[in-house]
Amino acid sequence: MSDITRLHPLKYRSIFISDVHLGFRGCQARFLLDFLHATQCKQLYLVGDIVDLWAMKGGLYWPDAHNQVVRALLEKARTGTEVIYIPGNHDALFREHLDVQFGDVRVCDEVIHTTADGRRFLVLHGDKFDGVVQHSLWLARLGSHAYDQLLALNGLISRIRALFGLKYWSLAGYLKQRVKDAVSYIGNYEHAVASEARQRQLDGMICGHIHHAEMRQLSDVTYCNCGDWVESCTALVEHHDGRLELVRWTDAYPESLSPATVAAEPAVVLARVG
Repeated sequence: MSDITRLHPLKYRSIFISDVHLGFRGCQARFLLDFLHATQCKQLYLVGDIVDLWAMKGGLYWPDAHNQVVRALLEKARTGTEVIYIPGNHDALFREHLDVQFGDVRVCDEVIHTTADGRRFLVLHGDKFDGVVQHSLWLARLGSHAYDQLLALNGLISRIRALFGLKYWSLAGYLKQRVKDAVSYIGNYEHAVASEARQRQLDGMICGHIHHAEMRQLSDVTYCNCGDWVESCTALVEHHDGRLELVRWTDAYPESLSPATVAAEPAVVLARVG
């Protein structure tokens, strides 16, 4: 993080992050740590799969960067940020402790967030809208294992690109955009989420789960997916006037420098609503 960002952090009303997957080798913890240090907010929503208990069953992987992320989150909660943890399917064990306060962090199954301009959004992880996770858990775990292998390859490619001075790029995200079945799955998921918000007479939905950052209007509903910190390193942010923006933190890095060592500039906006 640069000295300028340290002295003048990016200030938001609310920040939403999901699918961090601490404990998984593909977790981009250093990017997230830089983002947390560079930003301030009144409310921080952890929208599921923050810890990857599925991956940890195959062997413990917990480097110091993952500890630092946890410490940064707890420090924000301790110093006045309202931190709300909404478990996902990879950290579903924490759903046994709903409405419990762990230190300064509150655990909830879902919450309704009201933006500064009065819009009401349902915030939840989103795995309840995934038929594979809900009805074929064994298939979901098999798919997760295959996805892990793809991300391991993705990490190798990223290291090679860094050696040649190229910026971060996600193979998994590239393939997801181009495989017809994946595109169809994402579309079906988005419409299922939007339908839930519509039935509850809400203005929109904020979720994660599918590792596909997106923000758009689906008829009368604003669909927001805050993405992940494995492939895209994205977060949804709310400004103090209620405007929502989706930012990709890795796009803040110059192409000629390694993302692991360079100081971050303000993040690139992917989408804006409000």
